[in-house]
Amino acid sequence: MKIENPKSLIPRDECGVVGVWGVPEASTITYLGLYALQHRGQESAGIVTRENGRLHGHRALGLVPDVFNKSVLQSLPGDTAVGHVRYSTTGAPMLENAQPLQIDYRRGGLALAHNGNLVNAAGLRTELERSGAIFHTTVDTEVILHLMARDLGSFEDTLVSALTIAKGAYSMVILTERELVATRDPYGFRPLILGKLGEGWIIASETCAFDLVGAEYVREIKPGEVLIIDERGMRSRFLPPVDKQALCVFELIYFSRPDSVIFGESVYDARIRLGAKLAETHPADADVVISVPDSSNAAAIGYAERSNLPYANGLIRSHYVGRTFIEPDSAIRDFGVRVKYNAVRNVLDGKRVVIVDDSIVRGSTSKKIVRMIRNAGAREVHMRISCPPWIAPCNYGIDTPSADTLIAHNHTIEEIAAKIGVDTLGYLSIEDMVSVLPGHSFCNACFTGKYPVTFEERSAKEVLHKNRVPAAGAA
Repeated sequence: MKIENPKSLIPRDECGVVGVWGVPEASTITYLGLYALQHRGQESAGIVTRENGRLHGHRALGLVPDVFNKSVLQSLPGDTAVGHVRYSTTGAPMLENAQPLQIDYRRGGLALAHNGNLVNAAGLRTELERSGAIFHTTVDTEVILHLMARDLGSFEDTLVSALTIAKGAYSMVILTERELVATRDPYGFRPLILGKLGEGWIIASETCAFDLVGAEYVREIKPGEVLIIDERGMRSRFLPPVDKQALCVFELIYFSRPDSVIFGESVYDARIRLGAKLAETHPADADVVISVPDSSNAAAIGYAERSNLPYANGLIRSHYVGRTFIEPDSAIRDFGVRVKYNAVRNVLDGKRVVIVDDSIVRGSTSKKIVRMIRNAGAREVHMRISCPPWIAPCNYGIDTPSADTLIAHNHTIEEIAAKIGVDTLGYLSIEDMVSVLPGHSFCNACFTGKYPVTFEERSAKEVLHKNRVPAAGAA
C-alpha cells in the first residue's frame, strides 16, 4: 500500500506542556505538573518563569526530578510559568532542542513550549534560512519563532499570522513579559486543557497534571483557539476554521494516562469500552485474560468483563528501567524484554491465555513476549489488539517508525500471527473502534495511510510571501 505522506525531515516530538498564571510558587506547581506528564517525554525537561517582567529559565537533559531540585526551583521566581517534557522521536538527545525555547523578543523575553509536529516545517525552514534566518535547534518549534520574527505587527497578530502559516499539530503554551498564551491547531490533534488553581489558572496536556496540584478542570482549549491571559483577564481569538477536526485517537488508545480526561473522555473508560468491543468481535475460548502492562490494562479488563473470563496479572512490568541498560557480556535470549517484563508462571502454567495489547508496531517485542508466556507454561496464546492494524507512520507527533518497518504494512493478520507465534490474533476494525468513541472526529492516518493535513503543495516561498491571513474573529 502506498502511504500518501512522506516522512518529515524535522524530528517529531512526543511532549507534554504546562502553563501557570497567577499562582504562588509557579515553578514548583509547573514542576509537579511536568512530573505528572513524565510519560509524555523522558529526554529533557524545562521551566521558564516570569517575575517583574523578566524571564528566568532552566532546562536540561533527563527526567523531571533529575533536572529540578529545590535550589533550581528557587532560582525560578514568579507567579507565572511554562514548562515542557520532551521525547524526541528521531536524532540524538540535544540540550539545544530542550524546551521551552527561550528568546529575546522585540518587546522582551518570550518562551514557547510545543507538543506536536508541523508537517511543513522542513520547507519553511529551508526558505527562512535562504532569507537569512539562523536556526539554533533542529526542532520544528523554532520555525514558529522565526515566522513571528519576520512580522512587525502586534504580538497577537504576529502569533496568529505565524500559526496560520504553520500546518500540522501544535498544542502550545507561550510566556511573554505580559501574557500567557495557550493555543491549539484547528484540527485539534493534541489535547490541551484549562484548569483553575486558586485565584490563578493552569494549562496542561492532560488532566492528571491538575489532580496532582489540586486544580479544577474548566474546559478544553478549543481547536483553533488562541487563548490569552493577561492583567486584563482572559480572552480568545480563533484561527481560520477547517472542514473537519482530527483528534488523535491514539491519545485515548495508548498515549495519555488512564487517569486523565481528554477530548471530553475518561481515558480509562474509553479503554474499557475498546476492550469490551474487542471481546464482542474477537472472542476466544480461553481460561484467563492478561494485559501487556501498563497501557493495555484497562482494555484487558474490559475484554475480561465482557467475556466472563478472569483477569490476572500474567506479566509484571519493572517501572525502574531507564532508556539505557548495561547488558551482560554473555548472550541472554530476549534480554531487553526480560528487563522490562517477567511472566507469572502460577497465572499462566497450563492455561489458555488471552493477552490484550494496545498495538503491534514492528512485532519484535510481541514475539518475545509470546515466547515468554509459552515458556511459563501457557497451552495456548491468543492475542487481541484494541486498535486496528498499524500500517502508516504518524506525522503529527507520536513516535512511529517508517512504514516499511511496521509489520502490518506488509503482512496480513494471519501472517502476523504466524510471525509472533500466537494461536490466533484479532484486531478491532476502524468501524468498531469509532463506534465506542462516539461524538468525535478522529485522525486515523496510522490505520489508513490517509492524512488529514499533508505537506504544502505550494512552495514554501509562496506560503511565506502571501498576504497575512487574519484571525477568524474574537470570542
